[in-house]
Amino acid sequence: MVFIANNKKDLKFLIFIFLKKLLNLPTKAKSMGNVHSYKKTQSLALNWPIEQLPGLSLEDSTKLTDCGITTTIQLLQQTLTQNDKQVLATKLQLNIKYINKWVALADLARIPSVGCQYCGLLLHAGIGSVVQLAQTPVHKLHQQILRLQVATLQRRDLCPPASEMQIWIKQAQNI
Repeated sequence: MVFIANNKKDLKFLIFIFLKKLLNLPTKAKSMGNVHSYKKTQSLALNWPIEQLPGLSLEDSTKLTDCGITTTIQLLQQTLTQNDKQVLATKLQLNIKYINKWVALADLARIPSVGCQYCGLLLHAGIGSVVQLAQTPVHKLHQQILRLQVATLQRRDLCPPASEMQIWIKQAQNI
């Protein structure tokens, strides 16, 4: 089952539920507010307002909203095929590379512990999808991101710890 949070309260609730499931603890949840569930998979995935995607300008966000795309899941649903992406690029009068980038970011943002905070970092480190992240060994991912942080920011201390990346990978494997 896929759960989608529309606000911070729901996100905290989802993380709580996810951790309880991960630790096999009983859950007594009655109300889920704006959390949506889908029976497509047996895992948790998050939905974000489209304007929270990193690197998306206000103008592009408005164009997507005008096309009826207000969340990251809607973007993924409307760009399932390469043809769908080309149609959207034409409608928005943009190069398809921007659509491909936004789709990759939206895909990575589905991972609860990644979200919009780290999806851009993963993409810049060469991870372009949830499937790719799920197949990446943690030591390799940590090395890639550390190299990126040092090369661009010249700061090793900004690199998330390998233990956090392990959680990303575990969650990606469950989506």
